[in-house]
Formats: sequence, structure tokens, C-alpha cells
Amino acid sequence: MRKRTALAVLLAAFAFGGAAAAEEPIRGGTMRVVLTADIRSLDASRSDNITDLVLNHIYEQLVAHKDDMTIGPAAAESWQVSPDGKSYTFKLKEGATYHNGDKVLASDVKWLWERRMGAAKTGAPWLCNASFDGSRGLKVESVEAPDDRTVVFNLDKPNTLFLIRLADIVCNFWIASPKNVDADGNWISGSAIGSGPFQLKEWRKEQYVSLERFASYVPLKAKRDGYSGDRTTYLDEVRFVVIPDKTGAETALIAGQVDVVTYLQVSHMEDMKKRGAVVKTAPGLSLSAILVQTSDPLLSNVKIRRALAHAIDFKEMAETKLAGLTEFNPSGVPESSAYFDKSFQSWPTHDPAKAKKLLAEAGYKGEPIKLQANKRYIGMYDNAVMVQAMLVAAGFNVQLDVIDWAAQLDNYMSGKFQLQSFGYSSRADPMIIYGSLIGRKSVAATSQWDSPDAQALYFKALATADFDERKSLLKQLHGKMAEDVPILGLYYYPVIEAVSPKLVNYESWPLEKPRAWGVWKKP
Repeated sequence: MRKRTALAVLLAAFAFGGAAAAEEPIRGGTMRVVLTADIRSLDASRSDNITDLVLNHIYEQLVAHKDDMTIGPAAAESWQVSPDGKSYTFKLKEGATYHNGDKVLASDVKWLWERRMGAAKTGAPWLCNASFDGSRGLKVESVEAPDDRTVVFNLDKPNTLFLIRLADIVCNFWIASPKNVDADGNWISGSAIGSGPFQLKEWRKEQYVSLERFASYVPLKAKRDGYSGDRTTYLDEVRFVVIPDKTGAETALIAGQVDVVTYLQVSHMEDMKKRGAVVKTAPGLSLSAILVQTSDPLLSNVKIRRALAHAIDFKEMAETKLAGLTEFNPSGVPESSAYFDKSFQSWPTHDPAKAKKLLAEAGYKGEPIKLQANKRYIGMYDNAVMVQAMLVAAGFNVQLDVIDWAAQLDNYMSGKFQLQSFGYSSRADPMIIYGSLIGRKSVAATSQWDSPDAQALYFKALATADFDERKSLLKQLHGKMAEDVPILGLYYYPVIEAVSPKLVNYESWPLEKPRAWGVWKKP
């Protein structure tokens, strides 16, 4: 209850307008959403924030996050947990079909699960494999499909994160037809047979992805709520248009050529409102950070990492970038979380003199340090420029390495960097955020914090459902992070979107993913 109340207050505080006026929905029309880059795949084998957004209109998860970040029904209309907490039994929506007309079956869920978890054998490991194979404390031992509508997940032991992990948008564990793959098990090029409210119409690479309303979609009776509940669609089409240039995207919205521009810069908010756009905001769950490769010969020295922390004026960065919408937050606990309090903002103080002293103690002799960034996501580039200037002023020899986003993402996945300006897609729970950061690099190169002590604390927090006890453990975890400095957290960027005044019932939410269901468009 505490979590729901805290987030509801924040959502109300961030809202720029009240609820949409009650009026009869209008069917038809096209909503155009700007993407800064093209999607990377249709099966999530290569994924990023943009790909996740589009695919979750085509496919539907078993369970999904609601607006308040609790878990609600999606493709599964209900579920039960066994008395020992080790088995979760899901009941699929009655009458659900795929876009090709086939019936959605529980065996399809089992098929996709086994395909995802076995992907490492084919050389394409699933991003979330470590979240379910026991590496991060949660292990799914088997999945069963005793009848057409029933799916059973069996865990090795009770785990308070199972539903949260299953709903994690980054994992893209949704329902897909086995007919998406050929006889050899390869995903068929251009295939995207899901059971979501929209189906693939056309993908013109580097131009747009067009989805059309799936007329046979079966919605839930519960109200639209995040990615959960009623996904009734009124629009005929949603078109995701690739416009890499932010200024071009904003101009297109004012000209009526597009309807939604995401990731609006704080500095552009007032101008866009004056030009006729509706600006919507929500508290953010997307962590902006400077990643530190702790296995690098130079940065493996904790004194150098602590020097990095003392060299950066994090508060100034947040104030400069966010104009008071949110504050510096280096922790894995967003301000929208019920666990958050000001202690999660404690961090090594800005002290360039202390940074220089630590560098001298570490024997640093001006060796070059590369800071990777890209201009696809301008916020990452801006953060890199500010951080480079502060680090150079404190005695570091930091050089910007500006590369394209695809290359940077590949480097993140393989751990090929020293420093990297990065932004995590939204994670709905602190345990998911810390779970993404903590782990063995030998198992998952994306793990930023390879520490047995941190992992032990994380597992202990994972094992408790008591709010106060978990919060205490999260505070201990943050204190250790401030000592180890495996990552330099900056802030959780608020959700800021510019929207056409013609759109009705469009709402921003903390997971910052535009949703085309439940929305209609005035002529």
C-alpha cells in the first residue's frame, strides 16, 4: 500500500494536466510516434529501448506493470501461487488468438521460454537469462503446460521478484506464435506473429514501422493501467517514424506531421507549450549513469574510482540538466519508489583536491581514459561532455570517444569500454535495478558491480518481503556502492513528452513507453 500511495502522489505532482475529458471515443485515424532510431529486430534477439516499445504493441506479456508499478494481468488474466511459494499457475485469456488466426496456447509459452533460456547454445544469449537461471538468485526449474490455457512456472525456491522479473519490459518475455520460426528453428525474416492489440503492417527500415489494429484482439475487462488491463484500440494505425534529429521531430509535431515526441529536453518544454503542443510528464525510472569498467587494469584500482566520484559535481549536473524537475540520485532506488529517502542521495562529496590526492596515492600518471558516448541520444553525449570537463579539471586525462549508438550498445553488451555515458531503460523496482547492476562479469558482461559482498546483500534483500527490513538492506547496499564506486549514477530522467492536442486519452507514465491503445484522435 505504501508503494502505491507514494507513486500516486508523485504522479499527481508531475502531471501538467488533469484526466482527459469524458467523451465518446472516435474510431479510426493514425497516431504517429517519433523514434530516434530504427528498431533492431522483430523477435527481441537484438533489442534496446526503442525496440522494446514497438514490440510490446505487437506482443503481449503474461503479466505487466501497472501505472503504480505493481503487477497486473496481461495475456494471463489471473494467476495463483502455491502455498510453498515455488509454483506460479497462470490462466491465459479465454479466446485469445494470434494475428494469423491461430489460438493462443499454453504450450506456446513453454516453447518460447525454452527458446529464450536455450538461446546461449545458438550463440545469441537472451539478455535476461541470468535473471532466471539462478545467477541472480532466481531460478526457474521448469515450465509446464498442463492444458491449453494453463501455464505453470516452477521455481527452485520462493522468490519475491519472480512476477516483477517476468513483467520486466527489458526482458521481452511475451507470447509469440511458434510459426514465427522455420523448420530449423530460425526466426523467419519479417515475421512478427503476436497476440497484441496491433499487428505488423509494414517495416521500412530506417524510415518507419507501421502497425495496424488487430480486429480480433481480446481485451481484459480491467481498466487500462500501464501495460496491464484493457488494451482496446480505437486507432486504425500507429506508425513509429524514425526522426533522429530532435529539432526536426519537434518541428514535425508542431506542423501536425507526428503526434508524440518522447524524451523532450527540459529546456524545450516551455517553447513547445507556447507553440501549441501539450507537454506531459511523469516521474522517471530511467537511470542515467557513467559506467565504469572495473575489470580495466587502470580502473580496477578503487582509489581511482573514488577519485572519479570526488571529481564530479553531481548536484550541479542534475540542476543544470533538469531545471529542478528531479535531483541527483546515484542509487538504485528511484525517487518514485516507496523505499526512497534522502539517504540514497549520499555519495562522495565534490572535492577536486581530494580527487587529485587519491590519484597521486594510486600512482596515476596521466594514462588516457576513454569515455564512450554517442549523439543518437543527445543526453548521453551532453553528460559525457560535462563529465569530461570536470574530470580533466581534477587531473584525469579523459578523452571522448564518440561512436554510433549500435556500436556503443554492442560495447556495453560485451564490456568493451573504460568509461561509458549510458542510460538504462526504465526498471520498475529497485531490486530489478540492483539485479541488473550486480553479478559476475564472467557470466554476464553487462554486470557493472562484480562483488560477492554486494551480491550477498542483494540476495538477502531478495529473500525478504518485509518492507522495512528490505529498505534497511537497500541502504546497506547503497553504502557499499559509495565505497566501491562500480558505477557513477547521475539521475533518473523524468518522463517528458510533447503531444499533439488532437490526441485524446494519451497519458505519460513512469515506464516512459508511449501506448497507442485506449487513445483516439480528433479530426
